[in-house]
Amino acid sequence: MSGRPSGKVYVGELGDNANKAELEELFEKFGKIREVWIARNPPGFGFVFFEDPRDAEEAVRDLDDTSLHGRRLKVEHAKARDPGPGGRGGGRRYDDRRGGGYGGGDRDRYGGDRYGDRGGDRYGGRRGGDEDYSRRR
Repeated sequence: MSGRPSGKVYVGELGDNANKAELEELFEKFGKIREVWIARNPPGFGFVFFEDPRDAEEAVRDLDDTSLHGRRLKVEHAKARDPGPGGRGGGRRYDDRRGGGYGGGDRDRYGGDRYGDRGGDRYGGRRGGDEDYSRRR
């Protein structure tokens, strides 16, 4: 984040029954809303995006700890996401620190060959047979 206030507001403790229309109705009195997004898996939180960051500031000040469906809402400025590797949001993908998932596999946690630099497979042999043995015959 560049130090400039954001119009993105985090809304927590929504429960399973909150919907976009309810959040729009609750927040629209503070200013023009660009978007409302509610998480479904896992449920319980969402984001409201205001056009003007000053409207977001006012909404956070006035709506934090108010009630919706008998639950106390947690309303605060959304935190900037850590860009993670490659400068984009989200950080690591499916278990890539262990080499599993989308690629890799036989690497240790330091990025080296899991089975050492012996040039063999996981059982200590070479793939395709022992070259020295086949030359001797």
